[in-house]
Amino acid sequence: MEELEKQYRKKTRTSSSLFEKSKKLHVNGVSHNIRFFEPYPFVTRSASGKFLIDVDSNKYVDFWMGHWSLILGHVAKDVFAQVKEQIADGWMHGVVNKNTIELSEMISKVVPIAQKIRYATTGTEATMYAVRLARAVTGKKIIAKIDGGWHGYTTDLLKSVNWPFNEPESNGLTGEEHIISLPYNNLEKSLEILQSVKKELAGIIVEPVLGGGGCIPATKEYLRGLQEHAKKVNALFILDEIVTGFRFRYGCIYDTMGLEPDIVTLGKIVGGGFPVGVICGADEIMNYADTTTHSKTNRAYIGGGTFSANPMTMKAGKATLNILKNGKSIYSKLDSLGEKTRKQLSKTFSGNAILTGKGSLFMTHFTKEIAEIQNAADAARCNTKLLQQFHFEMIVKDGVFFLPGKLGAFSNAHLDSDVKTLVSAAERFSQRI
Repeated sequence: MEELEKQYRKKTRTSSSLFEKSKKLHVNGVSHNIRFFEPYPFVTRSASGKFLIDVDSNKYVDFWMGHWSLILGHVAKDVFAQVKEQIADGWMHGVVNKNTIELSEMISKVVPIAQKIRYATTGTEATMYAVRLARAVTGKKIIAKIDGGWHGYTTDLLKSVNWPFNEPESNGLTGEEHIISLPYNNLEKSLEILQSVKKELAGIIVEPVLGGGGCIPATKEYLRGLQEHAKKVNALFILDEIVTGFRFRYGCIYDTMGLEPDIVTLGKIVGGGFPVGVICGADEIMNYADTTTHSKTNRAYIGGGTFSANPMTMKAGKATLNILKNGKSIYSKLDSLGEKTRKQLSKTFSGNAILTGKGSLFMTHFTKEIAEIQNAADAARCNTKLLQQFHFEMIVKDGVFFLPGKLGAFSNAHLDSDVKTLVSAAERFSQRI
C-alpha cells in the first residue's frame, strides 16, 4: 500500500493541494462522510459517459456512478438536451410546474401503489416522511428496520446501520426506543422480534436489495413474511426502492415478487441525476398529507421544501424514464454485464471472495470464513480493508473508480471491455491474497 500511495500522490498533486483547501472549509474536507478515503479523495473536474476526469487530467472508468443514480452514464445525450431546454425556461419556479405532472404520470403507470405522489429533494427526506406517514395513519410509534439497512441520515431511522449494530450510530439522536432492528433474510427471528412489539408497531421499512449493507437481495419469502405480519397487526409495509426503483426493470421490483406495499419510496434514477426523493402510496394513506381536509392533529405533514419538484429534476427524470421505457435492450445489457462480473470475479478469486448483487449491481466480499452472505452481519465478518485495498489499487493502476469499500453499478455507458478490465485487475490482486 505504501508504494501505491506514492504513485497516487504523484498522479494527483493538484487534487492534494485542492483537498487541503477543502479541509479548511468543510468537515473532513467532504460534504458526505463516505466520500472520503485515504490518503485523500481526488478532486473531479468533469464527467462524461462512463468516465470521471480529475483536476490532474486522470481519467477513471466510474463504477460509483453518482451514488448509483446515473444508470445512463454521465451527461447522457438525450437527458442533457432536455435539461438544456429547461434552463431556457427557468430552472427554479417555486410553484406547480407541468414537468411534475408528466413525471408523476409516468411513475404512476408502472408503480401500481403510486396512486398519489409527493416529492422531496433527497432519499433521506422520502424515508423520513414515509415513517411519519405510517405513524400518522396507524396512531402507533414503533418502526422496524433492518440490521445494516441504510435509509439516509433521518433520526427516525439512523440505527443499526453499521456493525456492531447494538452501538448508537451518532450522538444527538432521540427516540431510539421507537426503532427496532431485524436480521435480514431471517424470517423466524424477525417475526419473533416483531411479535414482541405488535401492539405498537406502526410500520416495517425494508430494502428489496440491501444496498449499503452489502448489496444483498432479500428472498421473496422473507419480504412476503414481513408484509403478512404488518397487515396482520395493522402496521404499514414500506418498501425503500430508492436504489432498486428503475434499476433492474422499467418500474419497481416489488410487483415481480408478489408484494403489495402500503408505501414505496423512490429516488436516484427517477431524478435523472438531479436531487430527488419520492413518496408513493395509495389514496387512503397519502391523503393523510392533505392539509385541506385534515387538521393539525390528524394530518401527516410530509413533502415539500424549496427545491421539491423543481422543473430541472422533473425534466431530467422524465427524459431518463423515457429512454429506459423505450430502450428495452438497456436492462438486458446491464443484467448481462452484472452477471458476467459476478461470475468471473468469483472464479478469479477462487474461494477467497463472495460476489453479491443483482442485475447491474455487484459487490466483492473477501472472506474465508463463510460460504454465503445473507445479511449485513455476514458482510461485516468479511475483510473490508482488503476490499478497500483492491479498489484503491484499481484507482491507481487501472484508472477504475469504485468508492473504496462500496458496491459497484454498471451504466448503459459501460461495455464488455470494462468487465475484462475488472477481471484483469482481480487476477493481479488475487496473487497476493
